[in-house]
Amino acid sequence: MLNNQPEIIRNQTAQINKIALDNQDDDLAMIDRIDNILELADDQYPQFTLAKNKARFLRMLSWYKQKETWLDVAPLSGVSKLFKQQTKELEGIRSNKLDYEMELETGTLTPSQRSYRRDELKMCKVHEKMAVHLIAKMQVKIKSGRR
Repeated sequence: MLNNQPEIIRNQTAQINKIALDNQDDDLAMIDRIDNILELADDQYPQFTLAKNKARFLRMLSWYKQKETWLDVAPLSGVSKLFKQQTKELEGIRSNKLDYEMELETGTLTPSQRSYRRDELKMCKVHEKMAVHLIAKMQVKIKSGRR
């Protein structure tokens, strides 16, 4: 009986890890389907394994919401400057996202490394979505301001 106990614990741990990965996959798919993350209710936010990533997400969300509000009163020169910064930052976000996707596809990661990379991939996807949304709004503002 005692010899079977470690096997039972391993099976339970594997089931828990599978459920956690399924939830993360659901979050990744959900992020892909959302147009504007800024419009989500608090209970719809993606779940992160690490508390630091949840805090990072909330700070990022707050920053993008503030910038969206700022766009209504921003001078064209400020919008153009932010547009250039965000466009450049978007390149870095997409590069990081590709790196995390490639690492996850290799299958050589430990379960904790895999969980960390999935969290980072989720963060990149969220960041990319918010940046693209803000850039699109800035493009409209720049176009309408130059006519």
